[in-house]
Amino acid sequence: MNDLQKARQIINETDVEMARLFERRMDAARLVAAYKKENGLPVDDFAREEEIIKRNTSLITDEDYRSYYVSFLQNTIGLSKNLQHRLLDGMRVAYSGVEGAFANIAAERIFPDASCVACADFKAAYDAVVNGDCDCALLPIENSNNGDVGQVLDLAFFGSLFVSGVYEIEIVQNLLGVKGATVQDIKQVISHPQALGQCTPYIREHGFEPIEEVNTAVAARKVAEWGRTDIAAIGSEEAAEKFGLVKLESHINESSNNTTRFAVFSRAEKEHSKSDRHFIMLFTVKNAAGSLGRAVSVIGEYGFNLRALKSRPTKELIWDYYFYAEGEGNLYGEEGKAMLAELKKCCSSVKILGSFEKEIRV
Repeated sequence: MNDLQKARQIINETDVEMARLFERRMDAARLVAAYKKENGLPVDDFAREEEIIKRNTSLITDEDYRSYYVSFLQNTIGLSKNLQHRLLDGMRVAYSGVEGAFANIAAERIFPDASCVACADFKAAYDAVVNGDCDCALLPIENSNNGDVGQVLDLAFFGSLFVSGVYEIEIVQNLLGVKGATVQDIKQVISHPQALGQCTPYIREHGFEPIEEVNTAVAARKVAEWGRTDIAAIGSEEAAEKFGLVKLESHINESSNNTTRFAVFSRAEKEHSKSDRHFIMLFTVKNAAGSLGRAVSVIGEYGFNLRALKSRPTKELIWDYYFYAEGEGNLYGEEGKAMLAELKKCCSSVKILGSFEKEIRV
């Protein structure tokens, strides 16, 4: 056997082994897809991909081969993601609103392979997951201009779902009218209360009468149906395209940094990771002097940084509140476990709503 034959024999034997390993890896990708569907997680995880490439490339001892191995890994990861995309094609994501609403836009960006299911309101979207009609729900928890979405925080406190991730989407509001309308024609503007609030200076400047609607996309649909040149909607470019409207003026929101944070709610609690650096928890304190102060102190004493602390009425007893807390740190390390144990001593209840690596901008 000459050198060429020996080399080909090695390649053939290696290819047989690689075929077995490839099947094993793709079987694992199926499990990953099932886990992501259950926990409401997107296919793309660029931090994980970077980690795999960096770690595995270090295993290659021959410098000449390393760049080729990077390409090999990138192709392999791409095939794994292609399979996951196909397997997640039947995933159902609930959101509040109609097609063209900002929640719909966010859902399509985060879950491009899923079927996005429009629901009448936040509770209907939440309940669609609780009842098993959808795999997860994408709901807004905060806007950079208009603050918290209290209805969603209440659903999180009283409900059974968990948050698997938080995503930021920039909100760009536009003045949308029927074809032939001009800004000078407009007398009334219709939109969701938050959208109207984000555009208050613009509305006042032009002397428009604001009219509230359940969401921005419904407003756009109604303007299209009415066909009037004296009424406009405030909403997204996508809503304009969907309902055949034109942008009379772009980017009319007061702040150039208008962002909404959306949380993904799912039935299953996401598996905790050492890389988790953010958490959301809900707690109530005992009716005793200094209880809230003690709870906040406990969190800080164990090295956890609170980014936000918000109170909401429980609605069960007058002047009784629960607290929504977002913080930085891993709750599932030794420090986290010790902190939670101490926190429960001064709290009536403690609920970990979610733990994740970082927020993602989409």
